[in-house]
Amino acid sequence: MPDADTPAPRGPFDLTGRRALVTGASQGIGADVVHGLAAAGADVVLTGRHRAPLEELGAEVEHRHGVRTAVVVADLASAAETEQLAEDALAAFGGLDVLVANAGISVPQSVVDVDADTWDRVLAVNLRAPALLGSRVGRAMAAAGGGSIVMVSSVAGSLALAEHYSYCASKAALTMAAKVLALELGPAGVRANVVSPTVVMTEMGQRVWGEEEKAAPMLSRIPLGHFALPPDVANAVVFLASDAAAMVNGQDLRLDGGFTAA
Repeated sequence: MPDADTPAPRGPFDLTGRRALVTGASQGIGADVVHGLAAAGADVVLTGRHRAPLEELGAEVEHRHGVRTAVVVADLASAAETEQLAEDALAAFGGLDVLVANAGISVPQSVVDVDADTWDRVLAVNLRAPALLGSRVGRAMAAAGGGSIVMVSSVAGSLALAEHYSYCASKAALTMAAKVLALELGPAGVRANVVSPTVVMTEMGQRVWGEEEKAAPMLSRIPLGHFALPPDVANAVVFLASDAAAMVNGQDLRLDGGFTAA
């Protein structure tokens, strides 16, 4: 990201004056998405479970990109906190034009070892929270004349991965939730799309796939020969949020290096 105090020209994906909410904003993909949206001119509401890293990121973003930020702390495992997040994020800048449902968790378990508490938590964070936000924020966008919803899913939503029972199920359902949002809210000018990366080398990705022995079989199936990085996802999100994607609705954009091409 640029270090200059003066914001760079916005380019073809101009989001100047638009207001965005990014979940899971404090690190990894979320932090890069926040920078990407801000670099394009958007004011950004940052949310996560811990205030300090969100405020630190917000201050950095304001300095680098000359936009406004706001912080809302919420635990997306809680339905009540998710509902409150929608209200608070909409109030922060008087509405939202972009929702990026990025927050997600993965707890590798074999199917024979899965426990109900883990299953419920993964589904709550990865599916229920973005679905509720899509509903509540999408309703406000529709009333205001339009907007863009981007769900961060995974190729694990279409291809089964061992020891990812709850994760695969949650991401498959998230992709379909986005399609229903696209169908119902499209007539009001609200677009809903999904980005589905392969393994992204965030802290979580490194933890699950960092061992060469485990990563090698997966890498051998990716024609480009490497996993994704957070900026790969952020660039796709900015595109889908912008008017450059004005006719893109209900789509699953796979950022997988050709993994699902065959």
